[in-house]
Amino acid sequence: MTSGFERTVAFRYLRSRREEGFISVTAGFSLLGICLGVAALIIVMSVMNGFRHELITRILGFNGHITIVGPADGIADYESFALEFDAVPDAVSVVPLIEGQALATSPRSQAGVIVRGIRPDDLNRQTLIAESIETGDLADFGAGPGAIVGSRLMGRLGLGLGDRIALLSPQGVPTVFGTMPRSAAYPIVGVFEVGMYEFDSSVVYMPLDQAQIYFRRPGTVTQIEISVAAPENLENARDAAFRIALDRGAQGLRIADWQQTNRHLYGALQVERNVMFLILTLIVLVAAFNIVSSLVMLVKDKNGDIAILRTMGASRGSVMRIFLLTGACIGVAGTAVGFVLGVLFCIYIEEIRQFVQFLTNTQLFPAEIYFLSRLPAKLDWGEVAAIVALALALTFLAALYPAWRAARIEPAEALRHE
Repeated sequence: MTSGFERTVAFRYLRSRREEGFISVTAGFSLLGICLGVAALIIVMSVMNGFRHELITRILGFNGHITIVGPADGIADYESFALEFDAVPDAVSVVPLIEGQALATSPRSQAGVIVRGIRPDDLNRQTLIAESIETGDLADFGAGPGAIVGSRLMGRLGLGLGDRIALLSPQGVPTVFGTMPRSAAYPIVGVFEVGMYEFDSSVVYMPLDQAQIYFRRPGTVTQIEISVAAPENLENARDAAFRIALDRGAQGLRIADWQQTNRHLYGALQVERNVMFLILTLIVLVAAFNIVSSLVMLVKDKNGDIAILRTMGASRGSVMRIFLLTGACIGVAGTAVGFVLGVLFCIYIEEIRQFVQFLTNTQLFPAEIYFLSRLPAKLDWGEVAAIVALALALTFLAALYPAWRAARIEPAEALRHE
């Protein structure tokens, strides 16, 4: 604890006089460096958290957590197979589907797409898609031949709701004239936008029975997807699914979970996050060294004042606390301003991005590269508290050495050189 006398002297040293201008400027840069370092850490870590959260949430909302892929001729008797997979621990849904590649064409353009044949009830339970329908009605899906497509694919093909999208399959139909591409056109009954470029620009949903006809897979599916309640801990569910497949004696089945499928992406995001934290921490560290230099110069300038304080009865501990408080004030002020700036920037980050795009007439955060159509930021308050604690700890440690030097000054020696 500090006394009123120590606080008064410390705050007086924070207010520079004309002859101490350079010291004041150095302290100001220290405060600015800590402010920018804390703000940058909060912003970058929140963006990394948001990017990882949005990416994984959309991947998990679009695909199952555990996927059982069938052999080349598909999975027969999939209805009873799916009922058995309902016994998997923590299983929320079991979805049989057909997935295949096709070329979507229109008079305006063409694009490679992934066609997913799914039962209408199963699509209704996929909240990521069901809650992202922009135009059309999900109730029309399955009432007859019809498809639901992504918004960016619609824009690329120049189609609208009710238009027909032509799908050309790479698996041709043998004829007397040779193998002919298999083509079919389906009316568009709905348009979705989940905010992930890869899905919005390359996925077409159609009813499972129509997909079986189109891909010539009567009574079979290509895969079964299982969603569980806790996707972070799915070892037991994966093992149970593997045992069920063995008990059925099914041949050629492959089982994989989302962590195995996306391990490279997940690992890259984690490594990038750790590296960015380390690099940006150096900003705060450099600002802490600035505090050391400014306080050392302040101690050198105040040698006479310190000697007078000592002769008037101030103890070494009292002198040390004065300079510790001076350095701590710089650190606390810089950390507080950086905290406020960082949090406000994260809250309004999308509006700031739009404003900068408007001013510079350039596209920031293009969805084609970063997969997401919005710049995400997810504040982790535990992480923010750790950043604030780190900044305060570094500034306090930076003030220790100058304060110790001030406390070691001998009054007689200091006054003799004044």
